[in-house]
Amino acid sequence: QKKKKTEVLRDMIQSKELEFIMEAHNGMSAVIAQEAGFKGIWASGLSISAAMGVRDSNEASYTQVLEVLEFMSDRTDIPILLDGDTGYGNFNNARRLVKKLEQRGIAGVCLEDKLFPKTNSLLEGAKQKLADIDEFARKIRACKESAADDSFQVVARVEAFIAGWGLEEALKRAEAYRQAGADAILMHSKRSDHTEIEAFVKAWGNRHPIVIVPTKYYTVPTQTFRDWNISLVIWANHNMRASVKAMQDTSNTIFREQSLVNVEPKVATVKEVFRLQDMDELKKAEKKYLPVNDQ
Repeated sequence: QKKKKTEVLRDMIQSKELEFIMEAHNGMSAVIAQEAGFKGIWASGLSISAAMGVRDSNEASYTQVLEVLEFMSDRTDIPILLDGDTGYGNFNNARRLVKKLEQRGIAGVCLEDKLFPKTNSLLEGAKQKLADIDEFARKIRACKESAADDSFQVVARVEAFIAGWGLEEALKRAEAYRQAGADAILMHSKRSDHTEIEAFVKAWGNRHPIVIVPTKYYTVPTQTFRDWNISLVIWANHNMRASVKAMQDTSNTIFREQSLVNVEPKVATVKEVFRLQDMDELKKAEKKYLPVNDQ
């Protein structure tokens, strides 16, 4: 019997092996991530908002995010973990979000212990206010208890290091969220070295799965994460950033040269776009369902 997406994500988080999920922000990027071989997808708040041309400050409503997720979920067979920011409000908004995610086949949500509207964690000079520990722990519990599927994953993201607090605060928050029922702890850091994450890992002592996002400390060898017994690594925004660079280069070249000669060899073929859209399935369906004279 085929495992549900929620069970696949749960097993990845609980696995003794280091697992990886890749960022996607729409149906096309989700298909590309799956085809690359990734076992799961990170539906990044930064990337989804960037694709809409708005800021990562809850400017896109949660129903607009859900619409994007629906396209992503429809086109993939692998689990999607949503970057759910703060849950778009209090415990009640967050548990309604869980219900709506489950209806769309999303396997889990990651919630961060900041205040609504959130501020992106990597934004320089931004003041990062943290949620009350007890209030956030209860929000996590509400999400776990309201999920119809016991395997739906709720990851608690601790922003203590991001907000300038130390190890003690990070540990206190992580333990409170573990006790509230979080399936894993995402410990975030914006340092370019691994000192904060390593200190947390050593003090945490493998008591519960850890998820990390090495966007800023990308030079740390992946083997180090294995040595630390990390459960899940999120490659958090690289499909979006890759497409930004490609679109800038393409637009600038076409504008400057008023020609496609130097661009056409570097971009995907239209045929490849049709393949990613699964046009073959439609052709077969038309043969089956359209009257012969309409084909």
